[in-house]
Amino acid sequence: MDIELARTFLEVMAVGSFCGAAERLHISQTTVTTRLQTLEEKLECQLFTRNRNGARLTADGERFVAHATALVQIWDSAKTEMKLAQGQGSRLRVGAEISLWNPMLSNWVSWLQRNYPKITVNTDVSDANTLLAKLENGFVDAILVHRPRYLPGIMVEQLLEEKLIHVQVPNNSSPNLFVDWGTEFKAQYDATLPQPRQTAMSFNLGPLALHVMLKSGGNGYFRTRVVEEYLRSGQLERVPSSPEFSYPVYLVYKSSTTTSVLDLAFEGLREIASDYKEWQV
Repeated sequence: MDIELARTFLEVMAVGSFCGAAERLHISQTTVTTRLQTLEEKLECQLFTRNRNGARLTADGERFVAHATALVQIWDSAKTEMKLAQGQGSRLRVGAEISLWNPMLSNWVSWLQRNYPKITVNTDVSDANTLLAKLENGFVDAILVHRPRYLPGIMVEQLLEEKLIHVQVPNNSSPNLFVDWGTEFKAQYDATLPQPRQTAMSFNLGPLALHVMLKSGGNGYFRTRVVEEYLRSGQLERVPSSPEFSYPVYLVYKSSTTTSVLDLAFEGLREIASDYKEWQV
């Protein structure tokens, strides 16, 4: 299928009119209309309903959005890769969960820049499900996650064994701060801890919760390497008799996409993972 048909469809959807899409694509409104008619003929369905207020997706149009987006993304990615293949270097597309961008991903990219400056690196920081979907669809080469998905053709390698530990501010241990470290952690927390997490202040970002706790007091579960320096300085202390929870870091990639460049990059990542300098928020 002509990628420009899909691209035009997405522009009409984004601006809500054929006229607006024509302006953004720098083509005539007649061309937009012709492209959409051609696309509807190929798909044998109506994608938009038009009225004086613009264009609105039909039910079939809504179903086609994901397909059109994937087509355009794959084509744009292919063009970028082929342009690079004619040049001097190689490209790596790596991703990490939000909690792993610093220092794991940032240190990895820095290592690549120092040791292999001709390698172009694209980074993607997102939630685990989004990253895993991008990996399966070929939009990234490798990702760093805490909870991998075991599927045929997907390689999973544990890089290090991180832990979540219960800490508090000395003499100022209220309120309870609950950080959502994932489904498994919540199940372990509910089964082990006496205080219900529903009554605590809730966060979906560990660095934010730690910042609040250090500034105003409280207690909560955080990654060992993040709170290590605060434990040494006395700003935080371990909560006595509280359990620890495992929170390992995994490298995930497709077995079919391994290359010499990826192998070099993985060597650097393993070197970084074996370095036990404290992590930072």
